[in-house]
Amino acid sequence: MSERTLTQQAVADLAAVPARSRWIGSGPVRLHALDYGGDGVPLLVLPGITSPAIAMDFVARELTGSVRPIVLDVRGRGFSDDGPSYTLEDYAADTEAVITGLGLEGPVLLGHSMGARIAGLTAARGDVALRGTILVDPPMSGPGRGPYPTTLAAFQSQLQQARRGTDADEVAASWPRWPRREQELRARWLASCGDEAVAATHRGFESEDFFDFWPSVPAPAFLVYGAQSPVVTAPDVKEAARTNTAARLVEVPDAGHMVFWDNPRGGLRAVRDILRDWVA
Repeated sequence: MSERTLTQQAVADLAAVPARSRWIGSGPVRLHALDYGGDGVPLLVLPGITSPAIAMDFVARELTGSVRPIVLDVRGRGFSDDGPSYTLEDYAADTEAVITGLGLEGPVLLGHSMGARIAGLTAARGDVALRGTILVDPPMSGPGRGPYPTTLAAFQSQLQQARRGTDADEVAASWPRWPRREQELRARWLASCGDEAVAATHRGFESEDFFDFWPSVPAPAFLVYGAQSPVVTAPDVKEAARTNTAARLVEVPDAGHMVFWDNPRGGLRAVRDILRDWVA
């Protein structure tokens, strides 16, 4: 049983978020999303392994106006239910349920890390109509490949810190480059991520091969990666370019795996440049 908690202080953070809650069913799992509204092209944002939806508020609000961002609490995180399982196929089915349940016509999928894998598989499955995909620093580990750079033990230690009570200063010890608000939000919201959701997803990073479906991700598809990312390495970039020649690859300078947090201006500029043609 996952131990997931949200303090009153964490929930109060939503008062400053210019979005409304939306609820969608995916089989027995109830999913929560933050909908920023507007008449623009729907942009469904899929966060990473330990990022509830509010963690990408700063990305969504910077894009609001040109698009309509909707940020998902992936199952096992934030306000969404725990799932009976956490395979990449489960996550893709959830994504399809959100698109169908909210009546999103021709959305763009924007995923970071775990979310980028989800976006890629959803596009490759082809069961919902998409305008395009933006995959930001997807884990390229898998069977026969190197391990995911962050160990499960490291994630578990961070979850334990969050549940005993942590603060932005302690988060800054692990993520010193992040904006202060994002350090504060992580301190308050990390405890909303379930143990099994994180553990199963981490196992998937090494048992589910990104390159099994990447060649089938249709254009237009963009793979955005941090220039100093340990998750998307130089050999990974070459393999990604070779195995999906229709995709475009975009490097963000001065950024590691946490592209938007390490270099917010550069990461957002890259996404805006990609979106420009889709929203014209």
